[in-house]
Amino acid sequence: MRDKICIVGLGYVGLPLAHAFSEKYEVVGFDINQLRIDELNAGYDRTLELTEEQLHESIKNGMKFSDNVEAIKECNVYIVTVPTPIDSSNRPDLTPLIKSSQTIGKVLKKDDLVIYESTVYPGVTEEVCVPELEKISNMKFNEDFFCGYSPERINPGDKEHTVTKILKVTSGSTPEIADRVDELYKSIITAGTYKASSIKVAEASKVIENTQRDVNIALINELALIFDTMDIDTNEVIAAAATKWNFIKLTPGLVGGHCIGVDPYYLTYKAEELGYKPNLILGARQINNGMGKYIAEQTIKSMIKNDKKIKDSSILVLGVTFKEDCPDMRNSKVVDIIVELKSYGCKVDVYDPWVDPHEDKKSYKHGIIENPFEQAKKYDAIVAAVAHQQFRTLSQDDFNRILNENPVIIDIKGIVEKPTWRL
Repeated sequence: MRDKICIVGLGYVGLPLAHAFSEKYEVVGFDINQLRIDELNAGYDRTLELTEEQLHESIKNGMKFSDNVEAIKECNVYIVTVPTPIDSSNRPDLTPLIKSSQTIGKVLKKDDLVIYESTVYPGVTEEVCVPELEKISNMKFNEDFFCGYSPERINPGDKEHTVTKILKVTSGSTPEIADRVDELYKSIITAGTYKASSIKVAEASKVIENTQRDVNIALINELALIFDTMDIDTNEVIAAAATKWNFIKLTPGLVGGHCIGVDPYYLTYKAEELGYKPNLILGARQINNGMGKYIAEQTIKSMIKNDKKIKDSSILVLGVTFKEDCPDMRNSKVVDIIVELKSYGCKVDVYDPWVDPHEDKKSYKHGIIENPFEQAKKYDAIVAAVAHQQFRTLSQDDFNRILNENPVIIDIKGIVEKPTWRL
């Protein structure tokens, strides 16, 4: 029997994966968000990961989108790509994963395969998800149904490193299933696959990818804080140090998004549960989480030096997504800057050409405005927070047109020619 694949969760990870599989398999995309399903059926992807042409191509290939469980009961491979967030205490929230497993359990059949792609701490697939599948389906793991884990490596907004062009780690609950999972992904991943020895190894490999990056960025951020107190340009220091062949060149900045700013907490949670205190990882998280507040404080200090009145001052923040050239606002640390500036009594406008102002008013309420460079309003300070291409082309004259006297320009991403202060 040829595999019929169900992708559970049609966000930044699931939709591109469903599109890739639809070129060779019959695919059903499942999501509990009816609005999302309606938009996809109409050929619109609000994440901008797929173009309208790509969506229609997938539909033409036979891919269906549905929020109805009945639509997925004929599938025999279920791939779960739902988010794995953290709660207000930075503890893993496995609710989406558990509910997805329960949904699949309702339609699970003999010899079906369930593959998880969501980032988790080692053990979640077999210790949390499998019991839910067994309980709902009344079937036995590795006898009646099987599981695999293949961590997602999607890079939101990246049109070069797309899902099929990134090497894929795979794993399975038995040696035979590991081979089957590997062959399934190998059929669409042109970059190739790497078969891990176990599901737990594959789970761990994913969570340390982002943990390592988080720790490295935290080091650069801490160095930036030190050099700032010494009145030394951090970027000039990095440029000099990078002349050595084995220096890892990173730049300071905000660490947000659904991965790097979240995944380390999954690993630290499990480590502490087992009695180990991961001081380095937690320290890195503390540094990176504090950067938004620090940048806001430097903005206020720069304004005071320029004899700016702080209360009721007008500040423009350029960009609110967690990274450049992408509409993804999940866990954006720019929000920390906005909140901190408002706590000083500043009036903050946010301009981000990648975010719909009407959508912001409905869901986020960050104060996103239309293009300020086409308006008459003037500002006391500008914070260039995200390096969108639209901001990279702005000149000093563009900034001057919307700034009051003795302006302050804060540059977080190294895109302003003559900033007042640069991270």
